Amino acid sequence: MELRQLKYFVKVAETLNFSEAAKELCITQSTLSQQVKQLEQELDACLFLRNSHGVNLTEAGIELLPYAKTTLRDAEVCVDRIHDLRDVLAGTLNIGVTYSFGPMLTETIFSFMKQYPRIKLNVCYKPMAELMDLLRQREVDFVLAFKPSVPIDDIESHILFQNCLSAIVSPNHSLAGEAKVSLERLARFSLALPSKGLQARNALDKIMERHSYPLKIHIELNDPNILLELVRQSNLITVLAEASVHNQSGVKAIPIDVSGNDMVGCVHTLKDSYRKRSMREFIRILNESVAIRERVSAWIV
Repeated sequence: MELRQLKYFVKVAETLNFSEAAKELCITQSTLSQQVKQLEQELDACLFLRNSHGVNLTEAGIELLPYAKTTLRDAEVCVDRIHDLRDVLAGTLNIGVTYSFGPMLTETIFSFMKQYPRIKLNVCYKPMAELMDLLRQREVDFVLAFKPSVPIDDIESHILFQNCLSAIVSPNHSLAGEAKVSLERLARFSLALPSKGLQARNALDKIMERHSYPLKIHIELNDPNILLELVRQSNLITVLAEASVHNQSGVKAIPIDVSGNDMVGCVHTLKDSYRKRSMREFIRILNESVAIRERVSAWIV
């Protein structure tokens, strides 16, 4: 049994289509079929049901799939460890990032690429719940996101900086000159909020459960960049972590004056998982970035 055969088997199992799997693997369909057939012969078991309607896993295929994925992941970890030991620092680093955390990364990404040009970066932006699933599946090496309101059993959260939930306004808004804003006053204005499920919205909803101020929500969006553009061009207010407007022009963050509005920036990893050296280097550079140092200094002051 070869790792290549397991890789081909997993890809077909994921796509349930030999043609699509071959295309994604950059091989011919006949080569793919031949390799899967050899694997079936070695295991003396049929892994796929093939008919005119499509492809489905057999009972044996369903049983093999999680073990095949684990074997392939372990092989990748083995290669990463050897590369790290040899200080090669080559390969791929897969990073999961929530939308609100994105503006903090630009400086770090450029610095990392300059210092480690042989490492390919894959940066995936998704809501936190989806990123945690990808982390469990080891499709990302770590996640950059704000700390969840409830601890996650199999995830370790390492604090990068303290932050707070803020009202984001244009420089011409009547709140722009304020040092902070109360919930009571915020409730008087029209709001453009992040969609339910995004971290800033989850934090706001949790706060609102303790208070009786009805909010005037005029629009909900799952894209912070569009929210910020709406704020720039109107009198609308959005609510995001203050860090979300790092290096953003035409907007200002006003901290919300209420208990429990902390938004703690974290690195999230699987418990007891191997940390690539490239990951450790990326986090080091992130910690030394202006975006992080400004927030650490501001919190200490």
